[in-house]
Amino acid sequence: MLKTLAALTAACTFAATAPLALADPEPVPAPAPAAAEGPVPPLPPADGEPGPPPDNGIVGSEPPSVVTTPDGWVLTLAAEEETQLPIPPLTTALSSREYLAGGTFTATVKGSGSTKPKGGTIEAGYQIGCGIELNSVRLTGSIGLGSSIGQSGLGNISMPLVGNVEVRPKPGEVINVSVTKKKFKGKQTRVTLKDVHIKIDSCVGQSFLRSYAVLTSKSSGTEDIVAYYGVTKTV
Repeated sequence: MLKTLAALTAACTFAATAPLALADPEPVPAPAPAAAEGPVPPLPPADGEPGPPPDNGIVGSEPPSVVTTPDGWVLTLAAEEETQLPIPPLTTALSSREYLAGGTFTATVKGSGSTKPKGGTIEAGYQIGCGIELNSVRLTGSIGLGSSIGQSGLGNISMPLVGNVEVRPKPGEVINVSVTKKKFKGKQTRVTLKDVHIKIDSCVGQSFLRSYAVLTSKSSGTEDIVAYYGVTKTV
């Protein structure tokens, strides 16, 4: 019996001192990155990278205006090399705009009509528009009169002055500014404008500018008119 008890004691001691084999825990997967909402913003420009070029005033021209008259003549009115350069106003007023504008306008009469052309006129200029026009500015005010008497028997009189600036805007309008109007003989003519100074005052909204030209062709007993309108520039 003693041998049996000793064997059991040795077995228990061996079992108690044997190291426990534990399984390693499974790694927890990292959470997936959240998808960015909306478009990814562009990277900022690198240091020293040049910005957008300054406005050189060059504007495109619309396609030529072409019309065939009832007596068979083909009238063409076109523009090229147009410029509309915004410049700072000399008055530095926020309601003023100034441009240097130019361009070349050509008119031709071609074909074999049944009448004889006798020339005509060509007019070139600019259309100016303003979103909100400053109608008037008024300075209004009021004067008050007050008096008081203190315990010493002395009194004082106060005259407070209150002033207000009243601005009255009105819807804008479009006006035509004719730069030149030329008579011509024959079947073709040309007008060139260079650095024409255009000034817009009392405009508190956006300003709009575009070129225009009008060709009037005359013959025996007839008169035909065709107009051209350029690209609109907004400032």
